[in-house]
Amino acid sequence: MSFFPIHMQSNVEPGSKPCSIACAALRLACVLWALLSLALSSTLSSAEVAVVLNSGEGTISIIDKATMTETKRIPVGKEPHHLMATQDDQQLIIANAASNELVFLSPLTGEITNRLGQISDPYQLGFSPDRKWFVSVSIRLDRVDIYNGADFKLVKRVAAPKAPSHVAFNGDSSLAFITLQESDELAAIDLKTQTLKWKIPVGRMPAGIWVTPDDKYALIGMTGSDYVEVVDWRNQKTVKKIPTGKGAHNFLAMGDGKRVLVSNRVSNTVNIIDQTTLAVVDTIGVPGGPDCMELTRDGKQLWVTSRWAKKVTVIDMATKQVIKQIPVGKSPHGIYFISHATRK
Repeated sequence: MSFFPIHMQSNVEPGSKPCSIACAALRLACVLWALLSLALSSTLSSAEVAVVLNSGEGTISIIDKATMTETKRIPVGKEPHHLMATQDDQQLIIANAASNELVFLSPLTGEITNRLGQISDPYQLGFSPDRKWFVSVSIRLDRVDIYNGADFKLVKRVAAPKAPSHVAFNGDSSLAFITLQESDELAAIDLKTQTLKWKIPVGRMPAGIWVTPDDKYALIGMTGSDYVEVVDWRNQKTVKKIPTGKGAHNFLAMGDGKRVLVSNRVSNTVNIIDQTTLAVVDTIGVPGGPDCMELTRDGKQLWVTSRWAKKVTVIDMATKQVIKQIPVGKSPHGIYFISHATRK
């Protein structure tokens, strides 16, 4: 932010009487403007918040990112597990599974702006890349609900036994991939016809799923084991298993189109996977059952919900060390802040 200059050139001739009142007033105004600008700049830089879903107590924690402290905790509904932002990052959508509703809030302040009821058991959710479809995964009801992406009107309910968990999409928005935790399968739903296209067996308790930027593979975290399964989804077959930590669970892109993070809830680690070589290139210790993650836009800090510790863990990505653990509510799950790394 630019300021008015405090020092000003005098146009008064030597020996003449200066315009003391006017000049002094102008200098004072410039000083006050500079101080106000500094204060405003400081406020804006420290105002960003992180939003954390406490699924075990039905609240959201609002964290001041600059001070890394929880500033307030707000009741939001029953079992808020996952969240996602709208395409323009102007609204945050929270899925309250047991309340059967979506809650919309401001990602800048954490204030609730709207509620949308009659969304049955939304556990995990996502928009197709073309924004035509909004998919809600109902883990307790063994089905996937497909809505119109523009107005959230229900289009079709698709049976998906058993325990559908996480969702991802292929690049052209023709398929939604769903992990089935209790039947150890990966399912593909044809979004044009809203029908189950195929199911294939995978490893034990598949959870988080990520499609590589080249649209060739689906990466699946095996929460019941210790690896990420690589599926060639076009040919419906597993091509590789990437050893990670125990309880491989969820994914987050690092924003460079090359690497993706996977959290390992049992081993208390996060792995960095190279999406070209399909191999782990680094491992970070994250205590307390790491689950969902958010990476700052500059890539310097990784924020992770430590599910079993009722904390958010902040990692310095340069040193791979814990900077701080921030106390939040019971069973923290989803996390979001607006200055996040690109989702690729």
